[in-house]
Amino acid sequence: PSSIMPLHSTMAGGRGAQNSALGREIVGDVILKGKRKFWGVPNQHYHQGMQAGENTLNACCARVVTRTLNENHRCYSADKFLDNYVAFMTADVPQHPDTYAESYHRGFFANLEKGFTRHESGAVTHDTASVGGLVTIAPIAIAELLMDRCLLRAQTICREHLWLTHPDEKLAKVCDAYVELIDSLLFRQSRARNDELGNQEDEEVKTIIAKVAKQSAGVDLKALTKQAWDDNEIVGRMFSKACYIEDSWPSLLYLAYKYHSTPKKALLANTNLGGENCHRGSVLGVIVGLASGNGLESLFSSLANANSLRDEINALLWTV
Repeated sequence: PSSIMPLHSTMAGGRGAQNSALGREIVGDVILKGKRKFWGVPNQHYHQGMQAGENTLNACCARVVTRTLNENHRCYSADKFLDNYVAFMTADVPQHPDTYAESYHRGFFANLEKGFTRHESGAVTHDTASVGGLVTIAPIAIAELLMDRCLLRAQTICREHLWLTHPDEKLAKVCDAYVELIDSLLFRQSRARNDELGNQEDEEVKTIIAKVAKQSAGVDLKALTKQAWDDNEIVGRMFSKACYIEDSWPSLLYLAYKYHSTPKKALLANTNLGGENCHRGSVLGVIVGLASGNGLESLFSSLANANSLRDEINALLWTV
């Protein structure tokens, strides 16, 4: 009932008109072909008809990024990404099962239809600085850091990618912090291989997450968790559950800090909090996966495309 999908424009990013006097709309004619009928309907679920284990659109775009990296010897190329992104989104036979496209997708293709170049089609709306923009960052950050562990270089490449669809400096700064967090977790000194190292690793992970939260969001996670509030008091009352990055970023860092050693609990807590739990959960999953990964294999194996996903990830990590 709280879905605002009926308010989202089918002509561009953001909210607005859902009918075109010209008879051509972004939703249905350019992207999301065959899905226009689900827009403009009251109380409509964002991911109408999707089955358990299927990936929503932005996660599918993260797979597009991963495949693009693998095709290009694990090196990022903006041109190759744009080729594959445009082809993926505009395919006559849908390449993903989702009903909904975030504002940035609609804005990008609206600008492209107006004659903007692909490199200039990133749209600026009220929600450009949203957590959905970070969903495709992790494959690039991990691939580039494994190739050459230079944090500034990886941050620059990830910013370049982000700016194609999310031209916003506030979000770019959070992207920098996210890449730094990935780097710190990926290459941390103590990785527990037995019980004796368990406490050492636990404290190092918490320290890493807390440092990034303090520097990028001004949040003291240790103090926050000591208050022993219910998660809804933090995500929902202290920080909005909406997509905007100023709330979604500290929210997911709080969950990562609290549940870093039990990733499944982190993902379930995020899901049950509601709001923008989809893309918030995508970023949270990367963080807790790097922090521990324990107990996630059963969830991963039940994904609809688990075998293909495993092959793509293994190729990115140089394991095939």
